[in-house]
Amino acid sequence: MSQREFALRAGLAAALSLAAFGAVAAPPDDPEIGRLSQRLTVLEASPDTAQVGTFERYRARQAIEDARQARSRDRIEAVRLADRRVETAEIVVRTQLAQRELDRLDRERSELLVEASRRDADRARAEAERLRVQAQIQAEEAERLRQAADQEAAARQQAEGLLDDVAGKQAAKLRAARERDAELARKEAELLGTDAPPATPPKPKPKKK
Repeated sequence: MSQREFALRAGLAAALSLAAFGAVAAPPDDPEIGRLSQRLTVLEASPDTAQVGTFERYRARQAIEDARQARSRDRIEAVRLADRRVETAEIVVRTQLAQRELDRLDRERSELLVEASRRDADRARAEAERLRVQAQIQAEEAERLRQAADQEAAARQQAEGLLDDVAGKQAAKLRAARERDAELARKEAELLGTDAPPATPPKPKPKKK
């Protein structure tokens, strides 16, 4: 590991520690944020998971804090984002733990193959095969978790795109409504014989003969 990578991991770990230390419990009237915070605390409290998924756990902690501080009108979307960040952290942690276990099984399998040269070869090969199958299952599970993380990221991007599209349509409807109001005001002014600010440059009236 390079010094730069080590410094980055150390910085993230320190930030996570400070965030966890400074975080306060969710208010009693906000159980959803409390539930998300509890899920993240479980990941950070376990010795097996505390050293993996550091960046994802940091982002999840930040999202929870943002949701806790969000205004009422932004609270629902902020909680949704925090939930996705916590779920992503959980998936990454499980994936990395599965990869660690896979590496351990591979090392154990290699040691068994070496031992097979000194002991009963048939029995050692049978044990190695069992470990190979177990390692394959672990690899498939790790791949499934990775695909789940990719699908979650794609779904998040799609949802954000839909929100942008809805906002654009709402703005277009508002502009159209304002233009209709201005046109109605202009026509009403013409009928009453008064002047009103036209929405568009007025057309010249034909001269009477």
